[in-house]
Amino acid sequence: MFFRDVTVADAERLHLEAQTADRDVAFQMDEDTFRAFYDRTSRAVWGYLSRITGDRQLADDLLQETYYRFLRASSTYENEAHRRNAVFRIATNLARDSHRRRQTQPALEPHDENQSASGDDVAGSFQRRTDLSRALDQMKPRERALLWLAYAEGSSHREIATALGLQHGSVKLLLFRARRRLAGLLGSVTAAVEGGRR
Repeated sequence: MFFRDVTVADAERLHLEAQTADRDVAFQMDEDTFRAFYDRTSRAVWGYLSRITGDRQLADDLLQETYYRFLRASSTYENEAHRRNAVFRIATNLARDSHRRRQTQPALEPHDENQSASGDDVAGSFQRRTDLSRALDQMKPRERALLWLAYAEGSSHREIATALGLQHGSVKLLLFRARRRLAGLLGSVTAAVEGGRR
């Protein structure tokens, strides 16, 4: 049997091929699977990013970066929920990094010209959304993230802990504190608005 000498270049090439093969096996997601996953999750992730950053344009940018990093991670996932948690975790980290770099701007609610509700209903609904936005803007990003994941996304405490990098046992207490703070802020905002009308 003939054995040829293996050069350093050959060893490096073999190592690189082995790494590439491992990465391809680990990813286990073809383009169609990724597109379907993106279609199922991107709207929720964008809504989450928009709310915790308070900036819709920034949410657009962070959404793209989130899925880019998700693809680059080449990790294996047990199931759809595991994949979804990974995406929210990446989005949370990107939002934190962005918050450290710049001051967030308040989110603006779009005005729907086609609303069929009466003027009072529209005004009341707008006022409630404005009050909620003002109150949320005064909260810390982690508090906004907790509330959004729990009440807008319906995530379990375990999923919230995974997405935000928290201890599972601490989520219940942190959510309680965030709800209590939001209630206090909503009371302050409402009182200030009503005081200004007098």
